[in-house]
Amino acid sequence: RYGNREDFAVVVQPFFRNTLLPLDSTGKPDLSFFAADCFHFNVRGYAEMAMALWNNMLEPVGAKQTYNNFTHDRSKLKCPNPEKPFLFTRRNSGFGNSDLDLEKTEPSVPYWAVIVAAGAGILVGSL
Repeated sequence: RYGNREDFAVVVQPFFRNTLLPLDSTGKPDLSFFAADCFHFNVRGYAEMAMALWNNMLEPVGAKQTYNNFTHDRSKLKCPNPEKPFLFTRRNSGFGNSDLDLEKTEPSVPYWAVIVAAGAGILVGSL
């Protein structure tokens, strides 16, 4: 939808895609990253997520880190590169003039296969 715009871009930042639960020295979940409900992040956890998001924005599309290692180390925070002092988008990552068009690519699974699988699932589930 926004692929051909020069004044606006939408970029997925996958820093949380393959993230594992942070563990302490005993191999148990490190609760120092979580709020009292043990589900939401606390200030320390949100700081880690903010650093990972910032780093993702400074990485080219196609080479973005898909995990966060929860080291709470400020030295892993990336700075803009003097040669490329901008946030990376699909276009300035080198995909802007290529034939890669997400709207025109064929789906990997035909639509009818989804309908057949859903019907088979309902049939097997009812048996």
